[in-house]
This record gives sequence, C-alpha cells and structure tokens, in this order.
Amino acid sequence: MTQHSDKSPGPEELRERVERTRAELGRTVQALAAKADVKARAREKAAEAGRHASRTAGELKAQGAQLARDNRTVLLVAAGVVLVTWLALRRKG
Repeated sequence: MTQHSDKSPGPEELRERVERTRAELGRTVQALAAKADVKARAREKAAEAGRHASRTAGELKAQGAQLARDNRTVLLVAAGVVLVTWLALRRKG
C-alpha cells in the first residue's frame, strides 16, 4: 500500500476536487451555450423593445389625453376658428 505524505491529497480529496471541477465546468458550458444562443438573445431583446415601446405609447397616449382635457377650451376655440374660416372661404368661392 502506498503511503501519502501530508502534502499530497488522498483519493477522497481527489474525488471531491474532480466533482467540484466537473460542476464548475458544467456551469461554464451552460453559460457559454446561453451566450452563443444568438437567436434566443435576439428574441429576448426584441420582446423587451416591444414591451418598452408599448409602455411608451401608453404613456404618450395618457399624456395627450390629459393635455387635451387641460386645454379643452383652447382646442374648442381653435376648432371653431377653423370651421368659421372654412365656411367663409367656401362662401367666397
């Protein structure tokens, strides 16, 4: 039987090191595979861009509606001016 010095690892420690190395290697391979999946990354970025655009459109719509409510009188007067101008031009022609 072979004697082990205090500095050399025993079979059990070597097995544990191998298992840890295997686990680390597995995680590394999974991370690399995820980074290499360009289609999936592109789909995720496109989905995020769509969600962002949808949120932005919703915010703009709400702001526009609020602006119209806040300036209802101005909008009604402007519409009236346009209508009167159109009628006047129509009568002349």
